[in-house]
Amino acid sequence: MSFDWSTRRVIITGGRGFLGRHVTEAVERRHPEAVFPLGMADCDLRDAAAVRDLIATTRPNLVIHLAAKVGGIGANMEHPAEFFYDNLMMGVQLFHECYKAGVEKLVLLGTVCAYPKFTPVPFEEDDIWNGYPEETNAPYGLAKKMLLVQSQSYRQEYGYNSIFLLPVNLYGPHDHFHPSVSHVIPALIKKCVEAKEANSPYIEAWGDGSPTREFLFARDGAEGIVLAAERYNESDPVNIGSAFEISIKDLTETIARLTGFTGEIRWDTTKPNGQPRRKLDVSRAEQKFGFRSTTSFEEGLRETIDWYLANRETAD
Repeated sequence: MSFDWSTRRVIITGGRGFLGRHVTEAVERRHPEAVFPLGMADCDLRDAAAVRDLIATTRPNLVIHLAAKVGGIGANMEHPAEFFYDNLMMGVQLFHECYKAGVEKLVLLGTVCAYPKFTPVPFEEDDIWNGYPEETNAPYGLAKKMLLVQSQSYRQEYGYNSIFLLPVNLYGPHDHFHPSVSHVIPALIKKCVEAKEANSPYIEAWGDGSPTREFLFARDGAEGIVLAAERYNESDPVNIGSAFEISIKDLTETIARLTGFTGEIRWDTTKPNGQPRRKLDVSRAEQKFGFRSTTSFEEGLRETIDWYLANRETAD
């Protein structure tokens, strides 16, 4: 199917956030008719009337839904109800109002946290219903997974065109470095930089370092999302990842090396490890819309660290 960006009016919810900045840049490079990157202050997506007003004002024919309430393990454990309610209601309201208004296509982002705790590695999209997610972030993961149910249900009953993507852990410039919301890579970068500056003899890291994770550079992830918007028109979920797996121990040591921190890494085993392994099967994305990540992990880490050092006041 041909896709003419010059006729597209595009809403990007969460467009002023970490991933949203990269997606907005990827969309703007394609010269659409109009782009509306939305931040939290622009519209309360939990409010159906506000969403209706937004759609009536901007008249989009493509909506990319990135907005989410996010955080690391600690934030998810402290606020499970908020993570469930806010993410569920933002997505459900937006989806239904887009359908009612006749928005041509809706791109939805799920999360790797939606997969069952003990999913066989690499995670295949068809495994997503084969168990309960890892407990520390299950409310968030389940709230996002309901958008897959909505996507498939509305396509079945109404023929509505929406797609559902499952990105792996993202990192890169513009990431969230504040401890209340940061994920593992920005949290470790911040710890190592501050420990080096303070001549601290050690840093503390959560768990025992044994879990593995797959990470995707945000600029690559944004390109995958936009390619899917252009080329993919099915409701089967699609993984967006790099196929690169690394242990938290090796990740921590790599970040320490790249930031110049030479002290001890102490593992706080009273803190949870989270899901034992995460690595995606990314073959469907390549088959369906030609996406493959291009940024090496160390290259991406170096760029992220350099951005943080140049933008610390904003990032923190």
